[in-house]
Amino acid sequence: MRRLLVLLLMTTALAAPTLPTRAQTQGQAQATEQAGPQTATLVADRVRVSRTEELVAEGDVEVLYGTTRLKARRVIYAKAGERLKIEGPITVTDRDGAIIVVADQAELDRDLQNGILVSARLVLEQQLQLAANEIAFVDGRYTQLSRSVASSCEVCPSNPRPTWEIRARRIIHDRQERQIYFDHAQFRFLGIPIFYSPRLRLPDPTLTRATGFLLPSVRSTSLLSTGLKLPYFIRLGDSADLTLTPYVSSRTRTLQAEYRQAFRTGTISFEGAISKDDLGVEDPRYYLFGEGDFVLPRDFRLEFDLQLVSDTAYLLDYGYSDRDRLASEVKISRARRRDLFIASVTDFRTLRESEIPIRDQLPGTYAYVNYERRLFPLGGEMRLGIDAASLVRASRLDGVGRDVSRIGLSADFRRSVELPLGIVATGMLGFAADSYDTRQDSAFDTTTGRVTRQASLELRWPFHKTEASGAYQVLEPIVQVAWADTNGSAVPNEDSVLVEFDEGNLFAISRYPGIDAREQGTRTNVGLSWTRFDPAGWSIGTTVGRVYRASDLGQFSAGSGLSGARSDWLAALQLRIGNSFALTQRSLFDDQFDFSRSEARLAWQNARTAIGASYLWLKADAAENRPDPLHEIALDTRRRLSRHWTGSFNSRYDLVNDQAAEAGLGLQYRSECLTVDLSLSRRFTSSTSVEPSTDFGVNVSLAGFGSGRNDESYRRSCAR
Repeated sequence: MRRLLVLLLMTTALAAPTLPTRAQTQGQAQATEQAGPQTATLVADRVRVSRTEELVAEGDVEVLYGTTRLKARRVIYAKAGERLKIEGPITVTDRDGAIIVVADQAELDRDLQNGILVSARLVLEQQLQLAANEIAFVDGRYTQLSRSVASSCEVCPSNPRPTWEIRARRIIHDRQERQIYFDHAQFRFLGIPIFYSPRLRLPDPTLTRATGFLLPSVRSTSLLSTGLKLPYFIRLGDSADLTLTPYVSSRTRTLQAEYRQAFRTGTISFEGAISKDDLGVEDPRYYLFGEGDFVLPRDFRLEFDLQLVSDTAYLLDYGYSDRDRLASEVKISRARRRDLFIASVTDFRTLRESEIPIRDQLPGTYAYVNYERRLFPLGGEMRLGIDAASLVRASRLDGVGRDVSRIGLSADFRRSVELPLGIVATGMLGFAADSYDTRQDSAFDTTTGRVTRQASLELRWPFHKTEASGAYQVLEPIVQVAWADTNGSAVPNEDSVLVEFDEGNLFAISRYPGIDAREQGTRTNVGLSWTRFDPAGWSIGTTVGRVYRASDLGQFSAGSGLSGARSDWLAALQLRIGNSFALTQRSLFDDQFDFSRSEARLAWQNARTAIGASYLWLKADAAENRPDPLHEIALDTRRRLSRHWTGSFNSRYDLVNDQAAEAGLGLQYRSECLTVDLSLSRRFTSSTSVEPSTDFGVNVSLAGFGSGRNDESYRRSCAR
């Protein structure tokens, strides 16, 4: 605004004797003055010079400079007193609408460092309104408002009382530091005073990060009683910040913390808490989660995850996370068109009740290195790989305390050719060699090794059809014959215990997820996929397939769907209708339609409602540490009940035990200036370390103070 008024002053002062005026097509006059690379323009119904050498612009007065615009009824420049008088109504828009001043009249000095606006209103970032009887500009930096009110709420003539407001004797806006200072501030909600402070400082809407208190929240649980959280945000420069949140109730004293920092090549963040409570667990209780991601020279990337907790129940007791296993990892990787490198070290920890007694027997630390190189000889693709891994357990007992190290080499060559009738044939030949060093397990020799040879031939016959409507269909039958044979010693299986059969690995050379186990024998993988894409914005696709084996080698468990000479049927479906509806379903079943696995996920949404539902059935399988079947449904919904109210509900139900596992309700009120979140959740499951609990939470946030622009659809509309 200062730059605009300076240019206006230059225009009027310099143009007094020689001001160029001309008739406009709408009967207006215009004056322009070149100032550097930009031009200030004064447009009015009438522009004249009075006998007292005052330049007077009257009528529809408008001054433009860049993206800044001033509108007024009259602008007078008194050359003798070097004062600029503006008669309103006055509207000044600065920085693309970031700052708007509305006043009845104004008087400013020549330097525009000081001045007074009468009956004025200051609007910051089209959000926060500051109204006062008088607004004074001081030194071109400060805006001082006397007997003022601040609010970001819409005020209607029929109901002039805003939802919330801050009244103060004086408000000072520091435009340089982007801070707002209140003198004798009184916070009112629906006109009722609820808080007073002799001094108060808040960031203006253009400042997203400023040191100070954030709005408190209330959390009430059956375990920890009712408590208050009061976060304090600390800005540590332009690239780092720290948030400290004391959490106090009758049963706990907790300090939460979150630290974030951005570097030129990456970011890090940490969050954690330390607690002293009376829940019967030895103090102190704590958790610490952290993650980082950095770009290194020569296309390398460094990532880390840190997950620590004092006891198995802490995360659930305080509602921080529902994780039942923790993994801390450091990884360096590089992915290029011709090569891939990965090196990582991971530390595992279980929080599952059933695994606590044997946690020293579970995998503890796992280190892994892999390098893969792609070559393109003879019109095909060759992949060469070398990898090494090491797994350590805390236990020193024979068998259950097994430690394993492995190093392996692999190579395969594949090539695709197009046959007559559009059939695409792909052949593959490869081998893998591995050497193992096994300790603390007498079931295996200390040094063992094996070599695996493998080959496959795959035929795909895609059919394409385009309909008159513009829709098109793709139908593709696929047949793959695969063979693998392993020679050598028996080796321990650490990374391929859990096997999942789906459309992603229907035509894989091995359906084991890792390297310690490789699928053996001769088998024929058969599948059919069909997809239809409609220009109206919806698509549907399905895949059906099965595995036929020359002989059953007993490699897979019954629950995997891959056991026997013939696997279960795999059937998968995907249906999408624009961005409003999505359905995915996958099932494994035998010839008698006995299901070993079935899962489905449905999601639907429109402008007001969102619904998500999922279903899961897993057959009991001792090989996968699942002695009982898993059968559950889950539902999560969200509905915008009115302009300002939104409700939500989520639930997970255990069909095997015929009881709810967890449920939650949420209710949110949101307007252009206020958001209130109410939540109620219940966890029904229990164990020796975790008790059922009920949580109730209240969170309030005010728009207008460094909180970003609000959704206009929540703005109140004034009744006419």
